[in-house]
Amino acid sequence: MIELDHASKSFDGGVSFSVEDLSLVIEAGSFVALIGPSGSGKTTTCKFLNRLIDPDRGTIRIDGRTVTLTPPAELRRGIGYVFQGVGLFPHMRVAENIGVTPRLLGWPRADIEARTKELLELVGLPQAYAHRSPAALSGGERQRVGVARALAARPRIVLMDEPFGALDPLTRDDLGTAYRSLHDTLGLTTVMVTHDVQEAVLLADRIVVLRAGKVVADGSPHALMAGHPDPDVARLMSMPARQAERVRRITRENPHG
Repeated sequence: MIELDHASKSFDGGVSFSVEDLSLVIEAGSFVALIGPSGSGKTTTCKFLNRLIDPDRGTIRIDGRTVTLTPPAELRRGIGYVFQGVGLFPHMRVAENIGVTPRLLGWPRADIEARTKELLELVGLPQAYAHRSPAALSGGERQRVGVARALAARPRIVLMDEPFGALDPLTRDDLGTAYRSLHDTLGLTTVMVTHDVQEAVLLADRIVVLRAGKVVADGSPHALMAGHPDPDVARLMSMPARQAERVRRITRENPHG
């Protein structure tokens, strides 16, 4: 479904690279998490896929088509995009926000209304929310609307850039679980950028670890948590297990001695 072939991007004329000679193949239906420290090239890699950023060198293909030869508007019709902060239009009601892309594509009004109702149900929001403004929603509710908007035109691919990072832990967990269910139910191909290793382990089928714009590890959560020759990757991927062990120790403690 997605192929990055020796892609590179520099923002300072080639002195340094945000992404350098990166190659990845992502199969249809998979859920891939990109993780790594700040500045490792995660967001740049994600934005290659919908032409928010074009590589200086290399080729990006979506379903066999070279993205730089495809007009951005046409390309993005088949790609949903969810990012931190959502970016809902404040002057539009929830239903209008969800229906933006179908409306631009010329869908009949009745089809847009039916799709909006369907999506509100899919993301777990009451139908009455269709008439609310974004300002009247909680952060988690706005993010659910953001997911609904990304799915409105029935994309095959969804890109997520720190989609739940600004939410409280309970809401973040609920939304992550809900989105993973949608991914499976709708047969989506998802690429998610996250700083949260535990989130990547719990949601993704495959984790790609980036450092200085290059892939340093690529595998299933189980495989990467079992060990890796790179000490930084090994330490990063052992974090969820270390945290779980600390929680187990706390729950075993007897406060009364």
